[in-house]
Amino acid sequence: MTLFGLENLPYGVFSTADGVRRIGVRLGGTVRDVSAIDDALRQPTLNALMALGRPRWTEIRSRITEVAPLSPAIPLAEVRLHLPFDVADYTDFYSSEHHAANVSRILRPQRPGLPAAWKHLPIGYHGRSGTVVVSGTPVERPHGQLAEGVFGPSARLDIEAEVGFVVGVPGRRIPTGRFAEHVFGVVLVNDWSARDIQAFEYQPLGPFLAKSFATSVSPWVVPLDAFATFPAVVQEPRPVSYLLPPGPALDVQLRVEWNGTEVSTPPYAQMYWTAAQQLAHLTVNGASVRTGDLYASGTVSGPSRGEAGSFLELTSNGTEPVKLADGSVRGFLLDGDTVTISATATGAAGTTIGLGSVTGTVCP
Repeated sequence: MTLFGLENLPYGVFSTADGVRRIGVRLGGTVRDVSAIDDALRQPTLNALMALGRPRWTEIRSRITEVAPLSPAIPLAEVRLHLPFDVADYTDFYSSEHHAANVSRILRPQRPGLPAAWKHLPIGYHGRSGTVVVSGTPVERPHGQLAEGVFGPSARLDIEAEVGFVVGVPGRRIPTGRFAEHVFGVVLVNDWSARDIQAFEYQPLGPFLAKSFATSVSPWVVPLDAFATFPAVVQEPRPVSYLLPPGPALDVQLRVEWNGTEVSTPPYAQMYWTAAQQLAHLTVNGASVRTGDLYASGTVSGPSRGEAGSFLELTSNGTEPVKLADGSVRGFLLDGDTVTISATATGAAGTTIGLGSVTGTVCP
């Protein structure tokens, strides 16, 4: 059974030899051009569609389900995939308890443990929309201050395997119960991170240059309607009122490959804070979200080493390197290394659906 059947139909933006960008959906190993179905689909990005709101999303998706199987099938190998939406803003959260605990043990061994506010609110930082790039875009190794008086290229370049949420309908002070009215769909995210730059700069205001150089996203936006929903993890202490009810959890299983070798399988279903709570927290102070805003889950990690969503955790800050299929060993990323993050999820129809993949290769 295909991961990209009629119960999935993720949206993307593609071009063929003529270079014209069109909106299509993925069906199996092909792209189906759906731009003729609605004016909002006759655009070079998904933003106009995403701004329409849930009733129109449902109506258009129903029409696509009827039309797509009859449309000409264009093999994926014959198209170029583009960044599917114009990114208005980018926010990244820190919502895996396993990841937060692991990072504290590695980077703060003298005072391990979760930050004081961690179980009271979804901690996050404001990233840069201008450096969000589509899967396949080369990632240049960043430079920065690595220690007092030391400037140069990062020697501890890392990944963060994440799930991203794309805002369609603008709003502010969005309750958790209205999450599905505002969020259009889901992408995969690799929030590339320079750990040596991060370690020197992040106190007291958090990551800055260690994160802002590149964030890669998958080219397919899977509609929220394609996912099955599940109860969220139990949160103790009980969150304050604007974070309740917690909203739905999604059963997404990630897979991380390093130069073609599978090295970890992070489980998104174990995330402590939900996407609905993240959106509520992001807007509770009156801040607004716009069509095309992207916010990411934060690194997805499970309790075991084989479920780590970052190489910082997987290799214990480089002290326990992993062995790849070609016999080489790695602590952090070397120039020429390629990382691919892929994922599947439980779909609304009870089948397994695909989220595609996000790939990046490090260049000097």
